[in-house]
Amino acid sequence: MWPSTLARRSVVTASGRRSASLLLLPHARAVATSTSSVSSPAALIGQSANATRGPTDHSTQNYQLVIVGTGWAGYQMFTNCKKHRTDIEATVGRPVDIVVVSKRNHFLYTPLLASTTVGTLEFRSIIEPLRDNHFRHENDFHYAHVTDIAPEGKLVRVRSELSQRDYAIRYDTLVLACGSRPLTFGLPGVEEHAFFLKEVNHARAIRNKILENFEMATQPGVSVEEKKQLLHFVVVGGGPTGVEFCAELYDFLQQDLVRMYPDSSKHLCVTLLDSGDILTGFDAHLRNFAMKKIQERPSMKIVKKNCAAVTKDSVTLQDGEVIPTGLVVWTAGVGPNDLTKALTVFEKSKRGNILTNQYCQVLGAAEVEEVAPFGMPRRSNVFSIGDCAEILDYPLPATAQKAQTQADYLTALFRGKNPTPATPYSFHSKGMLAYLGSYEGLFELKKQKEPGDRLQLAGWQAWLLWRSAYLTKLGSWRLRMQVPLDWLKALVVGRDVSRF
Repeated sequence: MWPSTLARRSVVTASGRRSASLLLLPHARAVATSTSSVSSPAALIGQSANATRGPTDHSTQNYQLVIVGTGWAGYQMFTNCKKHRTDIEATVGRPVDIVVVSKRNHFLYTPLLASTTVGTLEFRSIIEPLRDNHFRHENDFHYAHVTDIAPEGKLVRVRSELSQRDYAIRYDTLVLACGSRPLTFGLPGVEEHAFFLKEVNHARAIRNKILENFEMATQPGVSVEEKKQLLHFVVVGGGPTGVEFCAELYDFLQQDLVRMYPDSSKHLCVTLLDSGDILTGFDAHLRNFAMKKIQERPSMKIVKKNCAAVTKDSVTLQDGEVIPTGLVVWTAGVGPNDLTKALTVFEKSKRGNILTNQYCQVLGAAEVEEVAPFGMPRRSNVFSIGDCAEILDYPLPATAQKAQTQADYLTALFRGKNPTPATPYSFHSKGMLAYLGSYEGLFELKKQKEPGDRLQLAGWQAWLLWRSAYLTKLGSWRLRMQVPLDWLKALVVGRDVSRF
């Protein structure tokens, strides 16, 4: 059991991207203000008394667990805590309110996001509305973003995405899972002219741009050179996102565009730009298989050079070469978002992420608890998981799998299922999957007991496993029905090329 001093109130905040959002329980203490400026931590602490006056009397008795973010880490944390709320309440000794704060009111299944850019899947087929999870109170979700945090007063200040009103939320336990944003390395023109692939609006913009360029190529008076420029798509970044987008685009060309645009489709060219190896997380044998498949396709090529700048209609390489292009998709990694950058009350890594110990406790957070919770080394109830967090001296990949396992680890702690002293978090990959197009893929599983032993598949078997695994990982039965129907529709009648 946690000490009674720890059993106050916790608010869970959830964020979708590099920015975080908060969610306020109906019984959470919140004070709204009309000012648009961000208050200092001292000012937030000064509001503590007002922040404990809520609309209902019973809220003073409830433990407030606040989660910021609705990405992989935040959503997994929310669903886990909701599922095991009874265990958590037994641990803290009082009712627990789970509050989520986020700038988006849904969870996005990002492994299938590339499929929506070409119409293989529809956007709503990979979106899980948060309210489908049935919050205990309707105002347990806050459609807002975090503007400041005061660990000494255990307060989070947020601003509504709808009314722009500012208010403070008090927490007993705070979990920061505010995600990341695309990493541009400060290169000129990337923010202005490149298309990212991290959110639904990104996928929709890419889909519309692809269709727009094909329609432009059919217009009277368009020269062959202009068609080649319009239909030359450059993908920067050879990770799974970049490779799978190229794969979906190749399938779109072979299965639909050749039929709909028989002349213009001849000019389509996709360039995958990465100075290093593609799919670096996979074994060399599988990487070589992927390289061979991509290079065998006449409409695709790999250029092992660095990007130096992006303009409206070209990409400049580090050696000065200029590549005319009609679309640049940027998938060159992720970095800290605006919220993570703005938080000055916590320690940061060299990359700018929130620094934690191996128990996911935020370093630099004020140790305001009388006793360290869960048998941990720090007297703090502020945690951070997912892409926004970085464990000291324990580098990990920015993957959905890591984010989910961190959420599982914290949930086990909150349920009292971890021994005392607590066991540090450790990451073990459950395997990697990638789609290469033409019903072929890659699969690799590293066995934990025998580190040198790996299960590897390449080809149609890996593609079948890729689809099966992602289908079973979809959160709800609604999505598990929608996704295979979309796959069947694309196979039988083709993809929808409407631009809207």
